[in-house]
Amino acid sequence: MRNLQETHLNRARASLRQALSWYGYLRKSGQLSSNPELAGLLKPELEALNSTLNKLDSNVIRIAAFGLVSRGKSAVLNALLGDKILQTGPLNGVTQWPRSVRWQPGGKVLVELIDTPGLDEIEGESRADMAREVVHQADLILFVVSGDITRTEYQALLELRRSQKPLILVFNKIDLYPDTDQGAIYQNLQQLGAGNPQAKPLLPDEIVMVAAEPAAMEVRVEWPDGRVSYEWETPPPQVDELKETILNILNREGRSLLALNALIQARDAEAAIAQKTIDLREQEAEDIIWQFTKYKALAVMLNPIAFLDILGGTVADLALIRALARLYGLPMTSYEAGKILKTILFSSGGLLLGELGSSFILGLGKTTAAITSADNPSNISAFAGSAIAQAGIAGYGAYSVGKAAQVYLEKGCTWGQLGASSVIQEILSQVDQNTILYRLRQELGIKY
Repeated sequence: MRNLQETHLNRARASLRQALSWYGYLRKSGQLSSNPELAGLLKPELEALNSTLNKLDSNVIRIAAFGLVSRGKSAVLNALLGDKILQTGPLNGVTQWPRSVRWQPGGKVLVELIDTPGLDEIEGESRADMAREVVHQADLILFVVSGDITRTEYQALLELRRSQKPLILVFNKIDLYPDTDQGAIYQNLQQLGAGNPQAKPLLPDEIVMVAAEPAAMEVRVEWPDGRVSYEWETPPPQVDELKETILNILNREGRSLLALNALIQARDAEAAIAQKTIDLREQEAEDIIWQFTKYKALAVMLNPIAFLDILGGTVADLALIRALARLYGLPMTSYEAGKILKTILFSSGGLLLGELGSSFILGLGKTTAAITSADNPSNISAFAGSAIAQAGIAGYGAYSVGKAAQVYLEKGCTWGQLGASSVIQEILSQVDQNTILYRLRQELGIKY
């Protein structure tokens, strides 16, 4: 298992280095320096790729606690740390901004615990936005509840599930519930915590019961002289199960979690790069597509040989895709190559059907009309009609290929060999059913 985790980590590093190498090539080739506006737009994403690679090399796993106000997020993290480092209190909204603390359980793995503001604070939308930003950086999420899930909590849980991060549901304040109520609430949380009524109930590693800050209890004290007094004592935190669960997950799949989160961040950054590039160069791309559309239509109209129409049209379509790739500075990968190939085949097939159609309607096709026009001048008009019809088909085909190529280049930059999306799929295909990553694979709908 450890060897597999190291493989995942190395694959993630290779993927990020390949991405940075590609965009570094764009800098050296002058494509970014010649376009300061584009360079400025892409700066945050390029910095994010560098930062993500550095995080991989540092081997620090980030665990973020989320939940509504007064659920005891800070208390849970303090109990794990064994010290009251993070502020807690009876008032709502004690945590005003994300705060992180280093934790080294067992003296081995290095963890960064991140406390966040409540997701439902009144007039706290900016703090909620900060919490969502932390989700992006987290490798593992603790979602803290203190009883049955409310509607607001369920919506927050669904949003966190959509972040594509592994999640542990932490049932805090169990000391306030009798054993029978604890069991009923636990079963309810098992189902609702999956985030989908059709999903399998949570595994033991995905839901843990704790009492991070137990309520004080009145204790009867008998003195040697026979006196009896009553004092209030606070029981120690009950978080050993949560600590053990986290350690088991980190030992079993911690490096894979780290690799997967880095790849998700890289995928998002590269997708943003592609989107910004395509948006900025929309008019230039449109000009190129129309230029190829006109040239292809004209070439097909003037060329008398149908076979050369199809061959030349296919070459023109491939040249159009290459020209758009150069314009955008995006890599050409194998992402849904079948779809773009199908569009090219439809374009070429349209020319062939146009030749057959003109032959059926006019009595002879463009090629035949061109060959026999010297003997029968009336065939020139048949050639002209067929040529104009096929020019229209060729132009439409070129435009369709150009539009399909834009989608292909935008969506495909994270696929291909060592592409972030490809390596994500590779890692999730190798996870065991008893891991917390397997839930993520189910949520992403990946089947093997």
